[in-house]
Amino acid sequence: MPKESASKTAILYRMVMTDHMCPHGLKAKALLERNGFVVQDNHLTTRDDIDAFKAEHSVKSTPQTFIDGKRIGGFDDLSAHFGKPVADATALTYKPVIALFSVAALLAVTLTWVALGTVFAVRTVEWFIAISMVLLGLQKLQDVEKFATMFLNYDLLAQRWVRYGYVYPFVETGAGLLMVAGVLTWLSAPAALFVATIGAISVFKAVYIDKRELKCACVGGDSSVPLGFVSLTENLMMIGMALWMLAKLA
Repeated sequence: MPKESASKTAILYRMVMTDHMCPHGLKAKALLERNGFVVQDNHLTTRDDIDAFKAEHSVKSTPQTFIDGKRIGGFDDLSAHFGKPVADATALTYKPVIALFSVAALLAVTLTWVALGTVFAVRTVEWFIAISMVLLGLQKLQDVEKFATMFLNYDLLAQRWVRYGYVYPFVETGAGLLMVAGVLTWLSAPAALFVATIGAISVFKAVYIDKRELKCACVGGDSSVPLGFVSLTENLMMIGMALWMLAKLA
């Protein structure tokens, strides 16, 4: 960690306007205070103030922090100054997916405890997959238009029938809900098997045969997750769940 002055004083310039307060400025102030600094907090309250500050210091953005008369920079620069590692872009990319499956697992365990009085059973795995389907479907339903557009990049059926991209989120979510409840398996299992099989084939062809580098639509249209393992896992989970539920009906 860099050596700081004995006074531990920092000068911060951040945007605080009537209609907008910069969140990174608040984060910079909090970070400085956590590191023992007394912060001289200067508010830039008008667009003219902000433009003048940027011109004076030849910077493109605010907030800006100064320690011992030296400009440290914005929040990311300040974090680096205090030795905080820069977040790995790949880890950030997969963060939503990890959070989604973690919540699905916790919900499955919770349902198992409430319904069966234990923390794990075969039903726990069923609930985990079904809840994952619902949560993944919900991500897509937030903006069906964006999802359908991204989906068209690789799904083989959607490329032949564009409306399929708009139907898919409802099928996935609906099948998941029915599987959570354990009802209408004759409907939910074939529906899940159908969309998941097409999905798995489409992803495998796009990624492993055609070697295309695409974004996965699995967690919605704004996803930055690379197409490949996550989407293939989603489809294989659905296929496995559907086959298992059909076998139980036999």
